[in-house]
Amino acid sequence: MRILLSRAAYTDTNFNVGLGLVVIFAAIEIFSASFYYMGRIRAARMSAQPAIATMERHVSASPAPTLTQPEASPAPAASPSAPSEVDRLVQEATELRDRGDTTNALARLHEASEREPKNAIVLEEIAKTYESMQLFDRSNEAWRKLQELGPSAGVAYELADRRLKLGVPAPATTAPGLVSASLESATTHNDVAHISAGSTFSITEIKTAETPDPDAETKLTLQIGIKKQPEATVDHTKVKIQVFFYDTVDNKDIKLTDADVNYEWLTPKHDWTDTNPEVLSVTYLRPRTKAISSEAELSAAAAAVKPGQKTRSAKSSSLAEGGERRYLGYRVLVYYNDELQAVQAEPARLLKLFPPSSAMSSP
Repeated sequence: MRILLSRAAYTDTNFNVGLGLVVIFAAIEIFSASFYYMGRIRAARMSAQPAIATMERHVSASPAPTLTQPEASPAPAASPSAPSEVDRLVQEATELRDRGDTTNALARLHEASEREPKNAIVLEEIAKTYESMQLFDRSNEAWRKLQELGPSAGVAYELADRRLKLGVPAPATTAPGLVSASLESATTHNDVAHISAGSTFSITEIKTAETPDPDAETKLTLQIGIKKQPEATVDHTKVKIQVFFYDTVDNKDIKLTDADVNYEWLTPKHDWTDTNPEVLSVTYLRPRTKAISSEAELSAAAAAVKPGQKTRSAKSSSLAEGGERRYLGYRVLVYYNDELQAVQAEPARLLKLFPPSSAMSSP
């Protein structure tokens, strides 16, 4: 009996010790696992906090779309403004003048002057263009208009003042019978009246030269280049060219001139058998008024007229015509088969005052 009790007590002690060890090891395992997982969760939280802070900083620093959109809308206002119509006309005029086409250059400049009569740049270019044509009376008129603008015109005013005081030396004129090379090589351009591109003839260029003459009040010459289309075959007897000069009377009325007008072909054949322009020279001559002072001089003048000779009647004094006359400009009309082919005028307003007929007719 005593032995049985001792063995049972011994068995209970070992069991309790083993059970205690198992519990201890289990607790250690649970604690280790808990510590491991808690460490990973803490590390994950610490690594996530800088990323969230960075995202918050980026979001707060980026501008809202609704704020930047209105700022982009004024961008078109910063674009450079387009040149004005007057600036465009002046630019075209200077290019035309540089190519020797003074007729169309003046047409552009006069159109610009109608838009802005007191534009210093326009007046300066008009004066320079007339100087290139050796029409110094008309260039001086433009310089005087520019001078009247006063010092506010800047450098242009100083140039006008210098031109009017010192004048401009006249360049050498082309010798009679010689054709300027620029006439032969000039590019065909549309004339002022916008004649159809299908026309047989065109005006390549008109050059104006004023010649000093002590016996003439005004003497100037037009050199008119007239060219046929390259593939056209023409009958030169059906070509008709009209040149009309106009004067101002008392600086207000515009009338057909009463000055002497003479025609001369500078090219020898003028039959348009080749493609080169044929050049016609037309001279405007207004002699100085000289009153005949004695009956003897009247008799001498009558005796100088030969029977049967066709001469132009002597021009009476411009005052007897009702006013003082001054040269204004011209119109040139080219007809073929009595149909209008080309027309040019200077100043261009003459085409509005005296519109050309589409069929051959008197002015």
